[in-house]
Amino acid sequence: MPKMPCMQAAVQILESEGVDYVFGIPGANINAFYAALARSTRIKHIIARHEEGASHAAEGWARASGRVGVCVGTSGPAGTNFITGLYNAQADSIPLIAITGQHVRAMQGKEGFQAMDITEVARPVTKKTFYVRESANVPWVFREAFRIAREGRPGPVLIDLPIDVQRGEVDYDPAIDSPLPIHKPEPDLRKIRRAMEMMLEAERPVILIGGGVIIAGASEETAELAEYLQVPVVNTSMAKGALPANHPLYAGEVGIQCNTLAGNRVFLESDFVLAIGCRFADRHTGTLDVYTRGRKFVHVDVEPTQISRIFPADLGIVSDAKLALRALIEAARTMTPPRRPTERVWRLPGLRRELARRMDYDDVPIKPGRVFKEINEFFDEDTIFVTCIGNNQIWSGQMQEIFKPGHYLLAGGAGPLGWDLPAALGVKLARPHNTVVNVTGDFGIQFCIEELAMAAQYRIPVLVVILNNGNMSLIRQNQKYAYGGLRFAVDLRFGEENENLVDFVRLTEAFGLYGERVTRPEEIKGAFRRGLASGRTALIDILIDPDADSSMGQAIDAIREFEPLPELQLALR
Repeated sequence: MPKMPCMQAAVQILESEGVDYVFGIPGANINAFYAALARSTRIKHIIARHEEGASHAAEGWARASGRVGVCVGTSGPAGTNFITGLYNAQADSIPLIAITGQHVRAMQGKEGFQAMDITEVARPVTKKTFYVRESANVPWVFREAFRIAREGRPGPVLIDLPIDVQRGEVDYDPAIDSPLPIHKPEPDLRKIRRAMEMMLEAERPVILIGGGVIIAGASEETAELAEYLQVPVVNTSMAKGALPANHPLYAGEVGIQCNTLAGNRVFLESDFVLAIGCRFADRHTGTLDVYTRGRKFVHVDVEPTQISRIFPADLGIVSDAKLALRALIEAARTMTPPRRPTERVWRLPGLRRELARRMDYDDVPIKPGRVFKEINEFFDEDTIFVTCIGNNQIWSGQMQEIFKPGHYLLAGGAGPLGWDLPAALGVKLARPHNTVVNVTGDFGIQFCIEELAMAAQYRIPVLVVILNNGNMSLIRQNQKYAYGGLRFAVDLRFGEENENLVDFVRLTEAFGLYGERVTRPEEIKGAFRRGLASGRTALIDILIDPDADSSMGQAIDAIREFEPLPELQLALR
C-alpha cells in the first residue's frame, strides 16, 4: 500500500465525501493540514475573519448543500471560538466537522502555548470528539467523523490534530477507500399501523412537522399523506417552507413566538397530533399542560432518546422521517380510501387570511410588518432567507411566506447572535443561482459583521436587510413587560445626544460593498432592487419604529419565572 503524508490522505477523504468548500483561518499548529489542502484541485478554502464566522459559514453551506460542512482552525482560542458554532449545529441537527490544530503531543497537560484540551471543552456540544494520537489513525478517524456527523440525528464532530501527528505519514490507497455506509432506521410496521388507526379514529387530527422532515427530504411525502387523508399540517420554525404557504392543507406555524395565529388555533382545536421530526422545544410548546391537554401524540423521530423526552408520547416510532412517511402512506392506502375534505379543512385558506397579522402600515418610522409585506411581494419563491435570534426573527417567522423546503434557515435551538451573516455566505456558495437574503437586526449584525470582508474578498453576493430600531428590541420588550417598564442597557445609540446610530452604510462601503439606508416604506422595494443590481453583497439599513414590539402575549408572571410565554392560549381569542 502506498505511503503518503497523512494530511494528504485527510484532504483526499474530504474530497471523496463531497466537500467543495472549507471555511477557516490558518495558524502554526494547523499549517501541515493547510499545506495538503493547498494541493487540492477540488476544494476551495474560504478565509473567515473569526473562527466563529467560519463555523457558521460551514453550517450554512451544509444546510444548503445537504452535505457535511467543514471548518478549520489552529489550536487554543481557535478551537474555543468554534464552540458556539458547534453548539448551534448540535441544537439544529446539522452535520458539521471542525478540524483543529494542536500543540505537539509531548506538551499536552503542560500548559504549553495554546495547548488546551479542546476535545473536552467541545464534548458537550458535539456528537463525538477525536484527539488523534497517531498518524496512522487519521484516515479512519476522518471517515468515521463523516459517518457520525450524517447518521441518525445529524450533528457536529470535532477532530483535534497535534502538529507532530499532522507531519506523519500513513499507508493509504484512495483507490480502495470510500465513504462509510449510513444506516437509516426503518419504522416498525406494527407501530405504523397503530399510528394510522389512531389517526383515522381522531375527529380533528393534525400533522405536525419539524426540521427532521426537511433534513430527511420528506416534504413531498408529507404533502402526499396529508392530501390522501385531508389532514391539516402545522410546522415548527425549523420546518417553515416544508409545505408551501399557500397549500390548501397548510394551517400555519405553531409556537409561542414564531407562529401564525391560524397555526396555533388549528393545533389547539386538534385531538390527535402526528409529530414527525420535531423536538418539542420550549419556544414551540410553551406551557406543556396547555400544549398537551385534550390530544394524543404519536412522535416519530430518528433519535430514540428524543421520544418522550419532553412529555410522554402515546406512541413512539423510531425511524427516518422519509421512511416513516412512506410507510404511513402505504398503511393509509390499505386502511381507508382517499378521504374527502371536511368543513374544518375547507376553511383553512380563509382562516389563514382572517387571522393574518396586519402588514399594510404607511407609518414613519416604518412598522416592522410593512418591511415583511415588501419582502413577501418583492422576492420570488426561489429566494433563500436566513435569519437569526431577536424580534427580527420573530416578526419574520410570524409574517414571512415561504413556499419551498430549505428556503428558510434560522438558528433555532441555540440562537447565537451573528450566526446569520456568515451562514448566508455559506448558503450562497452552496446555492449560487438562488437569491440569498439575510434578515437581521442592528444589534445581531454587529456580532459577525467582520465577515463582510469574506463577502468582499470572494465576491459572494447576498442581500442583508437590517431592521434597525436602535435598541436590543427583544430584551427591551422583556424589560418593558416583565420588569415594570425598565429600560436598562438596551439602547444602542451613542454620542452626546444619545441619538447617533451606527452608520452601516458607510461601514459596508468601507468593504467595497453596496449600502443604502431606508427611512420611508415606499423606498423599500427600490432599495432591494438596487442592492441586487449591484452584483455584490448589499446591505439595506431600514430604520423602523424603535418602540415596536412583537406579539407574544401578556404572561408577565411567566416571564418573571423564566418560563415560556403561553401564547398558544391567545390563539383561541
